Amino acid sequence: EMGPVGYCGLILAFVFSCTGETQVRMKPTTFSNLIKAESHQSSSGAYTMFPAGVKSPFRVYCEMRADGGWTVLQRRTGPELSFSRSWADYKNGFGDVTKDHWLGLQNIFSLTKDKTKKWVLRVDLWDYEGGTAFAEYQDFKLGSEEENFKLHVGKYSGTAGDAIRGAYPGIDQNGCGFSTLDRDNDNCSPCIFGDISVRECVTSFGGGWWYSSCGSAGLNGDWHPAGDNIGWASGVHWRTWKGPAPYSAKASRMMIKSV
Repeated sequence: EMGPVGYCGLILAFVFSCTGETQVRMKPTTFSNLIKAESHQSSSGAYTMFPAGVKSPFRVYCEMRADGGWTVLQRRTGPELSFSRSWADYKNGFGDVTKDHWLGLQNIFSLTKDKTKKWVLRVDLWDYEGGTAFAEYQDFKLGSEEENFKLHVGKYSGTAGDAIRGAYPGIDQNGCGFSTLDRDNDNCSPCIFGDISVRECVTSFGGGWWYSSCGSAGLNGDWHPAGDNIGWASGVHWRTWKGPAPYSAKASRMMIKSV
């Protein structure tokens, strides 16, 4: 049971439930950034979205910031939730949206397919030394499942580096389909890492991602604790941020807003 959650969109009324979550009645085509615009009382938390053309609403976590309301797509903070999942799990989403989770490729597609809106993707990273970094991409959207939820991003800005396009030529993930343990769309077979050859990127890098031979970004691999987070093939990686050895982040968050 979903419980008394709210709707992330144009606010018509606020009702505070016994769970502490906010219930918001909405028109089905509006999104989290409008909550911020419509009400100064809005706060970060779990809401429910009902985009146009979707059969049933789904829960999201809305991060309310000074620059607007953001819909969280992914959060990693620890080892409790496994991200080594099937295509079906990555399509439909998994985890609790108030904790570590993956929103689901189908849900993300349903948000970004509206051609009248443009979306910004923001990736936030935390390290074990107290530092942070971010990457933002204009014009974020996904293709349909028939297109393997192909990734599209526009102009990059930020402090973490453009890992999606890669630390060196030939590994650009922009325009690539999503890969999981049971569905390979990584553009290499075999995939070569120095003198090591693997059948597919997800075998080595783990989780699910828009791998491209295999690329510099991959936030859904294995999570590693402090002191044992450097040098792993599978990790919470954004390889344009730290190096040269792969540095697995303490935490990551992916989120989008319409502009």
